[in-house]
Amino acid sequence: MSIGVCYFPEHWPSERWEQDVEEMVEAGIEYVRMSEFAWAQLEPERDEFDFEWLDTVVDHLHEQDIDVVLCTPTATPPRWLVDDHPDILQEEDDGTKREFGSRRHYCFNSESYRLETARIVDELGEHFADHPGVVGWQIDNEFGCHGTLRCYCNDCSAAFSEWLEDRHGDIEALNDNWGTDFWSQQYDRFEQIQPPRHTAAWHHPSLLLDYARFTSDSVVEFNALQADLLNDHNDDWFITHNFMDHYPELDSYDVCESLDFASWDSYPTGFAQERGDPSTDELLVGDLDWVSFNHDLYRSAADAPFWVMEQQPGDINWPPYSPQPAEGAVRLWAHHAMSHGAESVVYFRWRRCREGQEQYHAGLLDADGSKARGYEGASEAASELVGLPDPGEVSSSVAVLHEYDNLWAVDEQANTPDFEYWEHLHGYYAVLRRRGVSVDVVEPTAALDEYDAVVAPTLYLINEERADALESYVEDGGELLLTLRSGVKDRHNKLLNASAPGPLADLVGTTVDEHEAQHPKQEQVVEYRGETYGYHTWNERLSPDSATVVGTYAAGSPDGLAAITEHEFGAGSAVYCGLWPDEDLTDRLVDDLLDRAGVEALSEPLPDNVRVTERGGKTWVTNGTGESVEIDASADAEFLLGEATVPAYDLSIADGPVTGLDVKVDESQS
Repeated sequence: MSIGVCYFPEHWPSERWEQDVEEMVEAGIEYVRMSEFAWAQLEPERDEFDFEWLDTVVDHLHEQDIDVVLCTPTATPPRWLVDDHPDILQEEDDGTKREFGSRRHYCFNSESYRLETARIVDELGEHFADHPGVVGWQIDNEFGCHGTLRCYCNDCSAAFSEWLEDRHGDIEALNDNWGTDFWSQQYDRFEQIQPPRHTAAWHHPSLLLDYARFTSDSVVEFNALQADLLNDHNDDWFITHNFMDHYPELDSYDVCESLDFASWDSYPTGFAQERGDPSTDELLVGDLDWVSFNHDLYRSAADAPFWVMEQQPGDINWPPYSPQPAEGAVRLWAHHAMSHGAESVVYFRWRRCREGQEQYHAGLLDADGSKARGYEGASEAASELVGLPDPGEVSSSVAVLHEYDNLWAVDEQANTPDFEYWEHLHGYYAVLRRRGVSVDVVEPTAALDEYDAVVAPTLYLINEERADALESYVEDGGELLLTLRSGVKDRHNKLLNASAPGPLADLVGTTVDEHEAQHPKQEQVVEYRGETYGYHTWNERLSPDSATVVGTYAAGSPDGLAAITEHEFGAGSAVYCGLWPDEDLTDRLVDDLLDRAGVEALSEPLPDNVRVTERGGKTWVTNGTGESVEIDASADAEFLLGEATVPAYDLSIADGPVTGLDVKVDESQS
């Protein structure tokens, strides 16, 4: 486990480079990432390459035993390239070009840009192939940032037509699969089908879903093109890409097929503001569950330990407000990532930039070169992590099923402004984490036999194959919690010719009679196993067949109707929850699931923003609150770091399992 930093030597005089490297050594830095935006410096004119400056910095770092991660610079095609090939520029759905002057202005389906990409990546790969200081590569930077994953230009239109023909075979099949009889939308040939450009009313939902798949696949191809070129030059290099927080438009599982591991960029206080109405603690340290979901998603997507390739070092420039993180937060975030399976945490950036669009983004150093707020936290984390024993791997007995296709399809026809796929999924994930349970976030197609329990929120798009896999899992003794809006449509985004949950009906022993998206002013109450709870956003009135009703509506028009059912199926059981539960009901549903599955968990929920995470038999207790917490551990428990009292925005590491601990707020400090 190690600490790194992102460095931009091209922003600073060459006289400063050696001093920077020496100070990185003093801070405990082991990895440095460079060059993701440096195409214009690496190739000031076509075929006139200047790698000398980068060679010099790589040499300095290698001499100090700091490993280098280089980046392909394709996120920022330079001005001269745009002048040579203006066709590489992206277009909005209304035809507006995304012009030069920022970043990520290229189209993934531009043949010109793919050729230019191959040229610069091949040149870089050949140049550094034998340099012992370069250990790996990050491909591009944050695919899709600023809403740039989906382009609507003519290159995309032509590529989309070819993609559709490959997927559907012939135009008659596409018309049937999509259901184009509606609004006279039939097509005679694939070339007639355009991207979902600006139009008078809604686009066909099947076209929208396929365009989401196509644009994601375009990035997958673009990523694989670069990975293959780099591997040809040196197959000892690792290849990664830095994904973003809960990014909805790119299928990270598919991208990871050509990566050695996934990385992602973590800015906790910004994420809290993006979600709206953050607490004081979240403004200072973020929502630890929201951050850890990304850790678990990207660890699971590549089935490998992940990296945080950009970690927030202080105040940041892009959310509405930029409060300074709490004292201790910069160190806390590194440990929190490591507990979820990270191998390295790389802070962004070494020094606050004096020019350009990110001058108000902190670094470990300030613009004048002095140590900034985050420096001591990063340095302390680096020292502590070096001293810890190998923590091993994260082992999870519970999986949460997640799929981008379901996200895309539901988002296009949410049927209410309040239905948000990520938030629904996150509600169940957060309750699992509140019980100290480690979680893998996996696709519905993943092998599930290693998990004692599976939570499947909104399996909206379904087919017989996926239903059969879940049946086999439960029949063999697995415990399943399936939630609302599951088994609604086929894989082409058409309603099934059967009541929801379609082919999952035999497994759950019930079907859906009606559904509604309720207004917040309507009374929404449910009784579950003798207790009364609230719910919101959506309800389904269930018609049980062989299932047992364990929850009924207790107010409004669905009063007295079945809301939640349980069905024994083979050696396991499947619960179907036909509503969006409030937090206390989510907690009860998950508790019951863990009990049925025999999954060990904490006896009481953890305090808000206090979390425990086990990795290799060692448990990190991370306190993301402004009050100290007390760990009640067995008398022979050994603390590898910290102690039984964990101060505000601090952590402890115990040598033992999660279930050997009890964590509560230290009321004497309240």
